[in-house]
Amino acid sequence: MLQEFDPRNKDLKIYVKDGIYPRDEAKVSVFDSVVQGGDAVWEGLRIYNGGVFMLDRHLDRLMDSCKAMLFTDIPDRETITQALFDTLKANDMTDGVHIRLTLTRGEKITSGMDPRLNQMGSCLIIVPEYKAPVYDNESGISIITSTIRRNSPNFVDSKIHHNNLINNILAKIQANVAGVDAALMLDVYGYASELNGTNIFMVKKNKLYTPHADACLPGITRGIIIELAHKHNIPCIEKNISLTELYAADEVFCTGTMGELTPIKKIDGREITNDNSSNVMERLISAFEEIIPQYIVPIV
Repeated sequence: MLQEFDPRNKDLKIYVKDGIYPRDEAKVSVFDSVVQGGDAVWEGLRIYNGGVFMLDRHLDRLMDSCKAMLFTDIPDRETITQALFDTLKANDMTDGVHIRLTLTRGEKITSGMDPRLNQMGSCLIIVPEYKAPVYDNESGISIITSTIRRNSPNFVDSKIHHNNLINNILAKIQANVAGVDAALMLDVYGYASELNGTNIFMVKKNKLYTPHADACLPGITRGIIIELAHKHNIPCIEKNISLTELYAADEVFCTGTMGELTPIKKIDGREITNDNSSNVMERLISAFEEIIPQYIVPIV
């Protein structure tokens, strides 16, 4: 599925480092770390009914990623929140919005990988766009298994939400070439990890399963779904999941800020057939929609 340009985003106002600029004037230096080496961390947030969903959890993960990357001059949570609210108010945005919030290590005094060259402070970038969930949550999606493996903690820890996304991009290219919507990435042992942009769950005989967050990002929506399953007495088990188990599942779906909850209808040409008449995903969607107002931080 190719996202289309929304004309409402033509005249966006975007926050960069210390101010808000028109879309065409929002720039970062060619010496910025995000340009030089993908040296940045980011969060995707969604706006519902005048507020930011799960803001605290996203900021927690952002700060954890900054610490792991040994960033210095990190804006505090209050500064980031105010910049976010100011940007949304400048665009008069209150609903149906997705935000890409990025914090780079900042501008370097000269090209190079050494973080000691970053002497000009970090750079906060906030890009809000009118954007519906990326997938069709009604008809669902088809996926293939990518040959690109998801990084293990031996290489780059997936718990760092960093901007170095070439693995995911290569997997997505394979999905595009195959004519499907997304790619399933396996870990180094051949078990399911996540899709190129979302986490994955499966249901078998009314039990919910999801991969361990070893080689996959422990997504915010993933965490909410696990909590909701426990709350609604749906057995939820984190385990190594093989492709054979996915092919034979009653339900398979993916989760993420960009996609919310989306059914996966076909994997590597295998139709997912609900042989046990499971309705776990339907129950979780209802539960997810119910809790949204509880986790909204109003735009002030």
